[in-house]
Amino acid sequence: MQRYRVAVCQMTIVREKEKNLVRAREMIARAGQQGARLVVLPEMFNCPYVASLFPMYAETYPDGPSIQMLSRAAREEGVYLVGGSVPEQDGGRIYNTSFIFSPDGRLLGRHRKMHLFDVQLASGLTVKESSTLSAGDQVTVIPSELGGLGVAICYDVRFPELMRLMVLKGARLVVIPAAFNMTTGPAHWELIFRMRAVDNQVYFIGASPARDPMAPYVAYGHSLVVDPWGNVISMAREGEEIIYAEIDLDLIEKIRSELPLLRHRRTDIYALELLAR
Repeated sequence: MQRYRVAVCQMTIVREKEKNLVRAREMIARAGQQGARLVVLPEMFNCPYVASLFPMYAETYPDGPSIQMLSRAAREEGVYLVGGSVPEQDGGRIYNTSFIFSPDGRLLGRHRKMHLFDVQLASGLTVKESSTLSAGDQVTVIPSELGGLGVAICYDVRFPELMRLMVLKGARLVVIPAAFNMTTGPAHWELIFRMRAVDNQVYFIGASPARDPMAPYVAYGHSLVVDPWGNVISMAREGEEIIYAEIDLDLIEKIRSELPLLRHRRTDIYALELLAR
């Protein structure tokens, strides 16, 4: 499938998990009705983005209510679904995990956030994900009829080595459920997604929660889709909405034929490798 429509659901997230699941399901349905083949939800779509709360909302695969909702929604709407992320409990640990489903509701893969957001910003914002979360250790690229689908989560996008590894493993579209804040968002959100798209000559999607000024952690919003030339082809505002964009995989090949930067890498001098685990 060389051309298809994607939808990014920038949803408002509240404390009640059930309300979040109902709202996410409604937005997935609306996106499917508008012809989206791929639908994306934001980071931690089923709970507030507060590290101390993640254990309270954590679920296990495959029985968690959020995970079951995602599988049913993908099947009932006939869409590929990147289920944002949820707190996942496994083996006594909790991960920030994105579950990816096929149009028949099968789990295609999962990505556990590799780089935990432990920061103290000059604005006064302090976040320590490692206080409750463990880090993942897998580079996630899923073969599909939509092309190689790379998935990472929020802070992962700041590490260019990971993004390049995903592309070298075949990603043609990289999806990043993310919750940049009101310090990092205005400074880096659009810049970093455009930069990663240009560096790697693939499409990038950033899926943010809607901005809620009353939330303990205020997300920036402005979910976006960037093409492999670095053009922002769709962007949300601050509030709740669904944005759409057309993905054209032929554009990737056109750009790479004109500006073959991946072929011009000096692999005789330097290399990027995935260490065996």
